[in-house]
Amino acid sequence: MTSKKLVNSVTGCADDALAGLVACNPNLQLLQGHRVALRSDLDSLKGRVALLSGGGSGHEPAHAGFIGKGMLTGVIAGAVFTSPAVGSILAAIRAVAQAGTVGTLLIVKNYTGDRLNFGLAREQAQAEGIPVEMVVIGDDSAFTVLKKAGRRGLCGTVLIHKVAGALAEAGVGLEEITKQVNMVAKAMGTLGVSLSSCSVPGSKPTFELSADEVELGLGIHGEAGVRRIKMATADEIVKLMLDHMTNTTNASHVPVQPGSSVVMMVNNLGGLSFLELGIIADAAVRSLEGRGVKIARALVGTFMSALEMPGVSLTLLLVDEPLLKLIDAETTAAAWPNVAAVSITGRKRSRVAPAEPQEALDSIAAGGSASKRMALVLERVCSTLLGLEEHLNALDRAAGDGDCGTTHSRAARAIREWLKEGPPPASPAQLLSKLSVLLLEKMGGSSGALYGLFLTAAAQPLKAKTSLPAWSAAMDAGLEAMQKYGKAAPGDRTMLDSLWAAGQELQAWKSPGANLFQVLTKAVKSAEAAAEATKNMEAGAGRASYISSARLEQPDPGAVAAAAILRAILEVLQSQGV
Repeated sequence: MTSKKLVNSVTGCADDALAGLVACNPNLQLLQGHRVALRSDLDSLKGRVALLSGGGSGHEPAHAGFIGKGMLTGVIAGAVFTSPAVGSILAAIRAVAQAGTVGTLLIVKNYTGDRLNFGLAREQAQAEGIPVEMVVIGDDSAFTVLKKAGRRGLCGTVLIHKVAGALAEAGVGLEEITKQVNMVAKAMGTLGVSLSSCSVPGSKPTFELSADEVELGLGIHGEAGVRRIKMATADEIVKLMLDHMTNTTNASHVPVQPGSSVVMMVNNLGGLSFLELGIIADAAVRSLEGRGVKIARALVGTFMSALEMPGVSLTLLLVDEPLLKLIDAETTAAAWPNVAAVSITGRKRSRVAPAEPQEALDSIAAGGSASKRMALVLERVCSTLLGLEEHLNALDRAAGDGDCGTTHSRAARAIREWLKEGPPPASPAQLLSKLSVLLLEKMGGSSGALYGLFLTAAAQPLKAKTSLPAWSAAMDAGLEAMQKYGKAAPGDRTMLDSLWAAGQELQAWKSPGANLFQVLTKAVKSAEAAAEATKNMEAGAGRASYISSARLEQPDPGAVAAAAILRAILEVLQSQGV
């Protein structure tokens, strides 16, 4: 079965993609009759060297994303994973020559089709009297024994675009740029890894991987790598990649040693999430610095992809200060990141968090009977929530991500860890304030924020008094805060429904002579009934509001959790005979 792609046609997808890039970038123009994009200010390049690159489409943002002042003059694009036509390459060379440039450098990735087509266009242009040079970039560090074809051109080519662009912008001549670029290319290596393959529009995936396998050392055209390894952690995979890239017995290794200074590129091969990319970047920084390598610059993002391949490549370029200045030089290329000209290694990456206000640190008489009772209540709440984890997750799957139980369990475990540090405050206001901070920090999600809001607001009326009317007022304050910031109302099928129902019953505490347990028992039963009733409600707030009401046949998990918490509180207080 062929993969699904958002295209107009398989045959026209490369043209449409390039046209879209140019349509949205006033600094680019298409060359009529060719799949070529050029700088729109070609006339400003008179007397300077032009830089042309390209290759098959499907590697976006490479290469057209790197057209701009300080990088490429133009790009020739082929069909997906297909070398561009000789006629289009020659047309691009002629176009920049007619603009008054003093020569053209072709920057070509080391693939047979690219070498042949760009090489033939160069020969024809030279026959017409146009000065043209060509550099072939091979930065692949996958192969331990080099074959006749040499190293493949991968993401490191983008760094060559940058270096050559900075030299050309500075007015350096064609021969000198060619010489310097060839030297830089020898001090660079790239290695890729992927969780699965990609698929060319109109075709099936290019290779298959088992669920527990990862492909190491693959190229950027969907071809398989040098070997398959078992799925492992990000740290383990990054270590394996760097070990392979820097192993001196590897004929294509990068000569990185302790004390070396490098530019590091963490490149998304197209389908990796940004979350995973950040994890890989962190692992790479830690691993390199642990080897004594100085990371002078770090570029993290999508630079040269392989369609939707869920993988990543690491590129290391050995640098000195003159080379760093070229990397840091200004460019208007849309896909080049805004990288600070500051070394990564040696930079302070964290700052001390502000101290809590003194009032929050002063807990009163902990360890008394009231404190012990608080601990028992909290322990019962925690055990209740942990026991409901799977049930709440199952209820939550109908509305989306199915993590309500996990979120509440995370809160329960955080509370248990906190209780191990010592007895909780005996002051109800301080207890609720402490729990608020804890849940906001540890629980996560909208539930953590809502409970945090509720507890913060509820603590305020209890600072002066802890009578039954004060507890009723605390419930009112908590509910008001939840509605104000959460935008939910009773009947919206949220945790508020349970709490609101309980709050209405707790109004009775404001009457003289109100009985603690009679009112609280009614409040808990009302909360449980309200939770059950949510299965007949249409969601008006929260993630469930985006789901068709016909699919929501179970009660709201947040409402169920809130009712269960109230039940746990009641049972402990009854057992203690408060």
